[in-house]
Amino acid sequence: MRPRLILLHSPFLGPEVWSPVADVLRARGGLAETPAWPRLTSHEGEFYQGLAHGLAARVASSADPVVFVAHSGAGPLIPALEAVLGWTARGVIFADALLPHPKHSWMDTAPTELATQLRNGAEFGLLPSWDQWWPPGALERLVPDAAVRAALLDPLEEIPLAFLEEPAPPETSRLPAAYLQLSGAYGEEARGAQAEGWPVMGLPLHHLAMLTEAETVAAAIAGLADKLLEAQRG
Repeated sequence: MRPRLILLHSPFLGPEVWSPVADVLRARGGLAETPAWPRLTSHEGEFYQGLAHGLAARVASSADPVVFVAHSGAGPLIPALEAVLGWTARGVIFADALLPHPKHSWMDTAPTELATQLRNGAEFGLLPSWDQWWPPGALERLVPDAAVRAALLDPLEEIPLAFLEEPAPPETSRLPAAYLQLSGAYGEEARGAQAEGWPVMGLPLHHLAMLTEAETVAAAIAGLADKLLEAQRG
């Protein structure tokens, strides 16, 4: 049975980041969806619960085995999503993603220098949109196509500082998991996944490679999803 791949974007971004990969997967006869998390600015506290309930309402269960694919900041939201779903997925692939960090906030896991920079840059409790965190010209180098980059940037919004300082729920993920490393920045997470005995695949690309190397990323995701389901079949 074909896996149904639900591609989850970081809450700092929009679902457009996964569109090229979803198109490739569908062209190959696969099942791929790109639901959107609710906007962060629509919540006032309890962000993990609010995001999880909003996403769960947009994803229906089905007879096909579901595998979530979480990019970047979507990784820590997986346990909250599991907790509110009325059905159980068959696995999760963390794609250049933070791993769940129960009882710790995003700021707790960030480098001290970055956390200080972000706190100092907040105005009225809001941080600049995610693209403003990058050095000048960095996004242009990663995503040189102006139209693709514009689609990525269009849904971005200011980010509530409270979201980054809210401790994650105490639960961790119970789903069978795999890790896809796309950039050197996520080497620690990939090593942690390997230590857990998960299937791990590394591609020498970059954090937004789903926009520029969709064929390669789609093939890696499909392969890891198959590994997760094969392991469960025994």
